[in-house]
Amino acid sequence: MLNILLVEDDKNISKLMQAVLEQANYHPIPAFSSEEALEVLDKVTVDLIVLDVMLPRMDGFSFVKMLREHRIETPILMVTALGEMADMAQGFTQGADDYMTKPINEEEFILRINALLRRAKISTDHLIEVGETTLNYNEFSIAWEEHHITLPKKEFLLLFKLISYPNQIFTRRQLIDDIWSLESDTDERSVDVHVNRIRDRVKGNTDFELLTVRGLGYKVVVHS
Repeated sequence: MLNILLVEDDKNISKLMQAVLEQANYHPIPAFSSEEALEVLDKVTVDLIVLDVMLPRMDGFSFVKMLREHRIETPILMVTALGEMADMAQGFTQGADDYMTKPINEEEFILRINALLRRAKISTDHLIEVGETTLNYNEFSIAWEEHHITLPKKEFLLLFKLISYPNQIFTRRQLIDDIWSLESDTDERSVDVHVNRIRDRVKGNTDFELLTVRGLGYKVVVHS
């Protein structure tokens, strides 16, 4: 069974979510605060985190930010009563992978968890196939139809990251931290330049599209 860390301070909601997860053959590990969640993460390997926003002391936004700053890349599904676009944007900006509002639809809840776990596995593989397109991590290459292009390392890593998580928005800052790491001379304009170069190189590819999300960053949309 895969371990799902469930961070929810309402014990009745937590029990309901635990039952739904168990029925779907997952192993839920409940925590009722960010502090308890950190204790779990220190002891257990967790495959995904379901996280409430309105937590005592340290809220969910701060918790996500702290995890990402410490390079903990476990997929995170935020679940909250907050439904405003600004709240969703804040969650994604801090590093959440997906977002649901309460009351949850149980079927959708499991579908989203399944999708996040599937994407997390894809991101660790050396090959990604999207339609007729193949990205090869070992070669830093992308191939479709008669095209076979070897990309510069940073361009490939940027595209590989985005296409590993279709429809997920990444901010420029997130991409810098992930792709460029501690290179101090990199600014957000560098991300824009690399994205534009990638778009030029894959022009004509109909399997996916690299989109700018105004005010947030970038995402890849896959065309089935």
